[in-house]
Amino acid sequence: MAKTTIDLPQVGETTTEGTIQKWLKKPGDKIAKYDPLVEVETDKVTMEVPSPMNGTLGAILVEEGSTVAMGAPICEMETEDTVSLSPATEVPSHDKTTIPSPQEERTSQPTPNTVGGLIEQKGELFGLFGMGPAGDTATSNEEVARKDQVEASSSNTSTSSQGNRNIRLSPVVQKLAAEHDISFDELSNLNGSGLSGRVTKIDLLKYIEQRTTEPTSSIVDLTPQDTAQPRQDETKVPLSNIRRRIAENMTRALEIPVAWSLTEVDVTGMVNLRQRVKEEFKRQEGIDLTYLPFAVQAVVQAIKENPLVNSRWGSDHIALLHRVNIGIAVAASKGLVVPVIHNADQYSVAGLARAISEVVQRAREDKLRLEDVQGGTFTFNNTGALGTVASQPIINHPQVAILTTEAIVKRPVVIGEGIFIRSMMNVCLSFDHRVMDGNDSVSFLQNVKRRLEAIDDRTIIY
Repeated sequence: MAKTTIDLPQVGETTTEGTIQKWLKKPGDKIAKYDPLVEVETDKVTMEVPSPMNGTLGAILVEEGSTVAMGAPICEMETEDTVSLSPATEVPSHDKTTIPSPQEERTSQPTPNTVGGLIEQKGELFGLFGMGPAGDTATSNEEVARKDQVEASSSNTSTSSQGNRNIRLSPVVQKLAAEHDISFDELSNLNGSGLSGRVTKIDLLKYIEQRTTEPTSSIVDLTPQDTAQPRQDETKVPLSNIRRRIAENMTRALEIPVAWSLTEVDVTGMVNLRQRVKEEFKRQEGIDLTYLPFAVQAVVQAIKENPLVNSRWGSDHIALLHRVNIGIAVAASKGLVVPVIHNADQYSVAGLARAISEVVQRAREDKLRLEDVQGGTFTFNNTGALGTVASQPIINHPQVAILTTEAIVKRPVVIGEGIFIRSMMNVCLSFDHRVMDGNDSVSFLQNVKRRLEAIDDRTIIY
């Protein structure tokens, strides 16, 4: 029998950690390939991680409730033969072109050499801005001693000691403690929620908040207190781990220097074309033809001529991404989700309609697959479906731009010397001002506008 380590698979390029919610198998259980092994919660999804092989579950390395880094070992499997699998990978370097920029802040991710896994989604889906920083791990000292490869992949985590107590601190925790002048003595007295009492980022944030809000002996609270009766005019809704992480990440996204632009588009031709072909399209394809695929095609075509909107900020460079993978914001049963249409620039309007319909249906049925939430390069949001006429969305980090299409409304428009009733729509763009200037954003929006206004009865949708 061979002993193989199973790693926590990577979910998205910026998700760095996950919380073990529930082990679905016990040590000693026989497991077939693809059988659900463990339930894990990240800032993107609550998912079941299936077994990547046939075998017997050996040691469980991470207890329920513990948070670990993506790629970290979570259990051992005993198998007849050794199996070599890899976790999900990032976009290869040949998919990017780099443009020099003033500064550099490179981070390297160790490459795990143990077994990765496949993922099925279950339960809660991810929020639009669910993108975490380099995260805390919860690997115990005993685990590190047991596996040399784990030690190698965790070499960026420091170990401190005082007396007989060893404390392992991730880079994120170290940095956060330094920023808030938290001494080692304070850290050593914290009760960590991680494996073996490890202090995690969440533990430290709670401590910082408590320390900041605690009154000192020199301050007298003169605020009137009504202790006679509890408040009856509110209901407290506990925060889920996903919602808590989304809140943290949305706050972090505000650190991006965001600018915003809006342009008005005459979409009368698009409205007339859809009205003319929608019934035949429904008969042939079995799905409704909405305005969304027309708008998405205009956006992806404009991206080809304005590549800066499909890029990444790298401190000393700007990475132009060669693939155009459009994230579509969807209001699902458990919140806003953003499934991805990969290589969206290769689809016709009809092809986009089919692809969008399929992924939206999976999102609303809580059946998104791992590939459905990975690799987005630009986000498209159709807030107009909710009746808005202008909105300013927050950028989906690490992307550099997000576009919204607003409600189509009929109103009088001056054309030449006449006044005509036209179907008008606003298109809004939030962009990272480190990467794009006003000229770049306006050029992109005007490109989108030109393509949308060119749609008429002669436009080919297949």
